Amino acid sequence: MALQTQRRAENVAGDFFVDQSCIDCDLCRQIAPDTFNRSGEQSAVYQQPATQEAQLAALKALITCPTASIGDLGRHDARQAVAAFPELVEENIYFCGFAAESSYGASSYFIKRAQGNVLVDSPRFARPLVKRVESMDGIKLMLLTHRDDVADHVNWAAHFQAERVLHRHDLSRATERVERLITGSEAVQLTDDLLIIPTPGHTRGHLVFLYRNRYLFTGDHLWWSPNHNSLYASPRVCWFDWRAQTRSMERLLDYDFEWVLPGHGRRYRAADALQMRQQLKDCIRRMYAA
Repeated sequence: MALQTQRRAENVAGDFFVDQSCIDCDLCRQIAPDTFNRSGEQSAVYQQPATQEAQLAALKALITCPTASIGDLGRHDARQAVAAFPELVEENIYFCGFAAESSYGASSYFIKRAQGNVLVDSPRFARPLVKRVESMDGIKLMLLTHRDDVADHVNWAAHFQAERVLHRHDLSRATERVERLITGSEAVQLTDDLLIIPTPGHTRGHLVFLYRNRYLFTGDHLWWSPNHNSLYASPRVCWFDWRAQTRSMERLLDYDFEWVLPGHGRRYRAADALQMRQQLKDCIRRMYAA
């Protein structure tokens, strides 16, 4: 729980605030941009929510915050915000909320499918979210993009008897019991609508997942940067090999997709696959220049 005694001075007066434990994961700014903004290296409340819609968004940010760094002195009823997750993004794609500190606040996604639901990376194993996923017919597959964003995957997999998928190169003590390991550098058609594409760079075994040739779940490989107004990847958060990540990015030009759904960073929807391809080419050009 956020501490009033640790309230950042950059917050405006009012019920909602961010305390000093903020890790600058950006989720509150994505979920409730009318309330939260960046100040220095952390978030802060720059405007108290003035409408019911803004208040609901602020409460969803509070619930999602991986470090419980958002406080609410007004003790507003958060039940509607809790029930909002998983939250629909488009069609049958949902954002899970309930981010985990162990994955530095990475976003995770739920795909509702007749042939079995999919969880991409792992949120917190929070009881309200678990119950909601149960009501949506559970989880059959867990796709783990890389070793950093696995969070509470053990609990999720055990509860739903789900099969986890990870690249062998990203095995660790935390993931040693993953059921299915991807090897090599070739794309793997996991199901008729899910393609696994190895993208080494951020980590040696990083994977991205292409769903229905429309949605690309990119983990920490690629995201939308509002600061650069473009698709973006950074050598500052590349833990394996920047040139390998650049070459992996080039591989994505072989595929059509309209959405980038990252673990960290902002989501991006292009008007069509051609616009996405141009954005991707621009990103690759900057990566080679970095």
